[in-house]
Amino acid sequence: MPPFPKRYADAVAKLRVPSGFVLVLVFAWFSRPTSHSLALGLPFGLVGLSLRAWAAGCLAKNQQLATGGPYAYTRNPLYLGTLLVAAGLVIASRNIGLGILFVAVFLLVYLPVIQLEEQHLRNLFPEYAPYAGQVPALWPRLTPAPTRNPNPFRAALYLRNQEYQAGAGYVAGMLFLLWKVLG
Repeated sequence: MPPFPKRYADAVAKLRVPSGFVLVLVFAWFSRPTSHSLALGLPFGLVGLSLRAWAAGCLAKNQQLATGGPYAYTRNPLYLGTLLVAAGLVIASRNIGLGILFVAVFLLVYLPVIQLEEQHLRNLFPEYAPYAGQVPALWPRLTPAPTRNPNPFRAALYLRNQEYQAGAGYVAGMLFLLWKVLG
């Protein structure tokens, strides 16, 4: 994929969090869940949250290039986890329009942010280029890439990276959908 212009990527990076709040409101308004759709969407979300938790527990931001754990399979396990969580919520919500919206947001917001982060990592870590040559950006490898830096999961990193907030948000979203089903 060709790189996004830096000015666009910078602007989008600043809008990523506020746009997330707008998405939550749109999601809440337009979701039409059933108990069946919740049961189908839940596993996707849980796998995505688990992947995000594993990745956050292996990530010492700006201190060491993460190449072990889930980073041996994909350079962006946090974003892959986000995609899985979003897929689970879209399935649970039973609204194809929300699916289209999430895809558009991922393409127009998250992909430019991923490119900015990769530029930052290339500047920060000279070993990033060879790593990027072995590990795909998003779609994971089936076997882990060889690594000299195993980055084992550490609960302290998980907490420092505040990944529990994603879990709390997911639980709140699923409880809201359950409330809509029961209400």
